[in-house]
Amino acid sequence: MSEFSVEVYQNEYLPQGATEVNAIVTVTSSGGGGAPAGGAPAAEVIIVDCSGSMDHPRAKLIAAKQATNAAIDTLRDGVAFAVISGTDIAQLVYPKRLGMATASSSSRAEAKKAVDKLRADRGTAMGEWLLLAKQVFATQAGQLRHAILLTDGKNVHEKASKLDRILNSVSGQFVCDCRGVGTDWEVKELRRISETLLGSVDIVAEPEGLEADFRAMTTAAMGKEVADVALRVWTPQGARVKFVKQVEPSLVDLTGRRAENAPRSGDYPTGAWGTESRDYHVCVQVPAAGIGDKMLAARVSLVAPGGEVLGKGQVLAIWTDDTALSTKISPEVAHYTGQAELAEVIEEGLEAQRKGNVETATAKLGRAVALATESGHEDTAKLLAKVVDIEDPVRGTVRLKRSVSAVDAMTLESRSQVTKRVGRSDSAEED
Repeated sequence: MSEFSVEVYQNEYLPQGATEVNAIVTVTSSGGGGAPAGGAPAAEVIIVDCSGSMDHPRAKLIAAKQATNAAIDTLRDGVAFAVISGTDIAQLVYPKRLGMATASSSSRAEAKKAVDKLRADRGTAMGEWLLLAKQVFATQAGQLRHAILLTDGKNVHEKASKLDRILNSVSGQFVCDCRGVGTDWEVKELRRISETLLGSVDIVAEPEGLEADFRAMTTAAMGKEVADVALRVWTPQGARVKFVKQVEPSLVDLTGRRAENAPRSGDYPTGAWGTESRDYHVCVQVPAAGIGDKMLAARVSLVAPGGEVLGKGQVLAIWTDDTALSTKISPEVAHYTGQAELAEVIEEGLEAQRKGNVETATAKLGRAVALATESGHEDTAKLLAKVVDIEDPVRGTVRLKRSVSAVDAMTLESRSQVTKRVGRSDSAEED
């Protein structure tokens, strides 16, 4: 069983009249060796796009089959699993009847034979794929539920409103990592799915990259030990939560996912945990107080299913007339505020570039270069360098490249929400 710790990084000092308290909450899980929580096995569903476009070129479907088989081989013995074929309908490839098979040498061999028979045809309706995954997962109780969704195209055979309704119905049922192969899919579409299902999204530019990626995702899923963990935030009378966002390893706004737990207390989903650490930005609005007043602005707890508290921390507010104290910005809060702006200006810059708005695209992507340089986000800086010619990285002086490949633009967009952890200050408060 994993052990959790919660650390709070903030500047608790506020000037007179201030009503907003910001804190970065770091949650760290030290795993218990990879054994599933409570002895319950994990459950894995692999969803493979088998629409007609997966045959153009044929290497895509061939690589998708190889990747699926690699994921099946990576499953731990005893894990429940299933494979779904997705077109404008969803079909269970393995097992043949609604349910899940138990991973063993024989079931893996049977599943891979079924996967090898997959053919590409028809259209794309991802909501149907997710609905079937929900039904399949529902046949197993109390599992660490993880899915992989692979596509090469857009959700053209399903209205966006229908996909939204389906996402609402499957939210909280399982975690889903999404991958787009090639460049004919939409980053925003897959991101909507992955964020709702607390997973990741990324591009696999060439089909031959799928196998290693599937193996890595399955390995990570097998390392999870505790499912359905919530970040519980309690605020005192008169205070309210303005937002809760995961800010590392990627940006995910959890504010709208709040589930009321008790008066002035709400739970925000964080998904499943293995041995890892994540950062959350908690912003609380409090009533103004007098100089010298001190209050507990929020109590943050990590809660397992059933209500067991795994870790906790406090967010404080102290009003002062000492400007040296109140104007000091927490480096953790400042860093992640910059990371959020970095993601925003990348998306706005790429959108402007697509629309041919050169002035806006140059300004936004230039700002992105400056932010990436300032925060030491070398990975993002390298991706930006494939989209713009950088003249001064510190000032963000750039020129748009005359020709940008679809792969480079989509890689930058799909990874724009990936963040870099801040170097720690001495301002931590542990509870």
